[in-house]
Amino acid sequence: MRLTLLFAAFVVLGLAFESAVPHLVSFRALIPNLIIILVVDLGLRHHGVLPAMLAFAMGYATDALAGSHPGLNAFMMTMVFLVSYEISTRLMVANAMVGATVVFFGVIATALATVAFADGFNALSDTGSMLGGLTLEAAISAIVAPFIFAMLAASKRMAGLPGRAARE
Repeated sequence: MRLTLLFAAFVVLGLAFESAVPHLVSFRALIPNLIIILVVDLGLRHHGVLPAMLAFAMGYATDALAGSHPGLNAFMMTMVFLVSYEISTRLMVANAMVGATVVFFGVIATALATVAFADGFNALSDTGSMLGGLTLEAAISAIVAPFIFAMLAASKRMAGLPGRAARE
């Protein structure tokens, strides 16, 4: 229950940030994807059914606020969770550097898959025009990720939850 409430609070703050900041910053690629960072943290550090359902719920909440195709973000966040979960089960250590790398590739994969599903796979033939902004957004998200991971770990400790996976 505490894990759900903690991530719900972070999701509300993340969605508020991602919804309000584009009105202040004209270049969307400068805004990190905080929801993917939260989903990667869930996949790397929390295993079970509840974290998978939380990842789906985060994507569904994103769909409710900004999704043009209902269920697409929910599907993509679940996929990012599953990939980060698999990476955490295969590696001996799931540290912030691994998390930042997963966030970088998760942002790129999510954006490309969203374009492919929303506009058809033919739209991916023109990825050169969006690749610069997409790489910048992924890099900024990867740079911000360790700070968000640290904030989550501190919040988990205050809530009495384990801040790290058992093998770290």
